[in-house]
Amino acid sequence: MKKILIAPFVGLVVLLLVATGLQAQQKGDTELAKAVSGAKVSLAKGLAASAREGKPISAKFEIEHGVLQLSVYAAKGGKFSEVIVDHTTGKEAKVEAITGEDLTAAKAQNDVMAKATRSLAAATEKAVKANQGFRAVSVMPALKDGHPVADVTLVKGTEWKTVSEKLD
Repeated sequence: MKKILIAPFVGLVVLLLVATGLQAQQKGDTELAKAVSGAKVSLAKGLAASAREGKPISAKFEIEHGVLQLSVYAAKGGKFSEVIVDHTTGKEAKVEAITGEDLTAAKAQNDVMAKATRSLAAATEKAVKANQGFRAVSVMPALKDGHPVADVTLVKGTEWKTVSEKLD
């Protein structure tokens, strides 16, 4: 009898945890969308600003410690850096070596970009141009059917979408 009563209770707890997680994600998405809409520097310009540190291999706007930042991963000479670009001026604010799990991700992104003939900035600009009123929030390289693509996440108000642009 107790097992029969426990199963629905466990199911309810799981449902509440999932719903709470979804609400937190939606709140984060809403906060990020609002912050990105106020950024003076586009994602594509952030990619260009980071080029001094190497070839940009991914980029994203994110909320870090309650503050909007534009993070670009760059590769140069077998080394990987995270370049924080000031989203109001477009200038480098900070550069750090990438380590740990982020290094694994950066190496995978670099492997995809080694197959690319187009830049992430060009792919981002094309995606934004094709989706009037949207702003790019992130661009990540990926392989699809053996071909490099840029997955560009866009936002307009509260509407989000991800589009893929060919990199070859």
